[in-house]
Amino acid sequence: MSTSSDFDAITIDQLRASGSYKWSTYPEAIGAFIAEMDFGVAPEISSALTRSVEALVGYPTPELVSSMSAATARWLRDEYSWDVPPERIRPVGDVLIAMRATIDHFTAPGSKIVLPTPAYMPFLKIPPMHDREIVEVPLLLEDGRYVFDLDGLDRAFADGGGMLILCNPYNPVGRVFTREELLAVSEIVERHGGRVFADEIHAPLVFAPHRHIPYASISQAAAGHTITSTSASKAWNLPGLKTAQVILSNDADAATWATPVVTRNELLASNPGIIANTAAYDDARDWLADTHAYLDGNRTLLGELLAEHIPAIGYTPAEGSYIAWLDARGLGIEGSPADFFREEAGVALTDGIACGAAGEGFLRFILATPRPIIEQAVRQMAAALARHRVPVGV
Repeated sequence: MSTSSDFDAITIDQLRASGSYKWSTYPEAIGAFIAEMDFGVAPEISSALTRSVEALVGYPTPELVSSMSAATARWLRDEYSWDVPPERIRPVGDVLIAMRATIDHFTAPGSKIVLPTPAYMPFLKIPPMHDREIVEVPLLLEDGRYVFDLDGLDRAFADGGGMLILCNPYNPVGRVFTREELLAVSEIVERHGGRVFADEIHAPLVFAPHRHIPYASISQAAAGHTITSTSASKAWNLPGLKTAQVILSNDADAATWATPVVTRNELLASNPGIIANTAAYDDARDWLADTHAYLDGNRTLLGELLAEHIPAIGYTPAEGSYIAWLDARGLGIEGSPADFFREEAGVALTDGIACGAAGEGFLRFILATPRPIIEQAVRQMAAALARHRVPVGV
């Protein structure tokens, strides 16, 4: 399926029958809490996977890895004018595995991890598993738009910060950072001798007039202190296939990655995932363009629905990603707003507090679903507020 009419025809009953995590975790609720799409996969990817099941279900071969690296390099060049040698693009199981490897092998033991918040939930959990303390640096909210607290980042690195986790496009708040913003961050990191792990998994889902700029491409200094990870898993709906790419933008990091203790992380990438990522980057660009246009319409629709039914919820459309970040503080709900809407409205959302203290009172709403379902979700939320006499006006 690749047209808006196709997507609109998908029903909640069909999605529940699929047995996906998103629709089986809270079977009586509308699933809007986990970042995956409800639109299936591109036919080109399905065909590639069918062919692979017939012959290629063993361990990944060097030839398959080389094909994926070359396809990724073509995508980076065509979309972002970033020329990366294919041999500098390596497979891993997912972006979080890439982050774990970066923490273990590219930061000093005992160094701190600098994390802007609100943050993608696992970013708050993984560093302590590797004996790394997290220093949260809340983003600044200025006129409904989040920006870096540059002074806060400077202080965090001065106080022992070793690596910044940079998510761009930014999950959950939807920012796509400008070149000027990225250069300001790079200056701070370089001045303190720090590192950056750049999660750019949502990069194919940037909406005009915004433009994704790979962090490691902005300067030689940024390339020298950055490990980047991306994947086709979000934009082409492939997260269960467990494959991502690590992009090594300098000689020293490439040499470290090539050592056996680090390279073993490549074994966690799946053969089907490598094949699917290759097909996505090379053959399924039209499907992405259609889906991207539909998601752009979903951003607008949600704003219209909230303005009509729950204007007290603050909403700024994401510049990139299919994640909506909702400010529910004006509703005055006691306790968790996510619990309220799941239990009273039958809509499963992510509670912003799971993204760090800076997310308290906010909600993460996944927009990669048919528009009739978005409409139903907002109407159910508004009805629940009305039943409990919660004011919904501004």
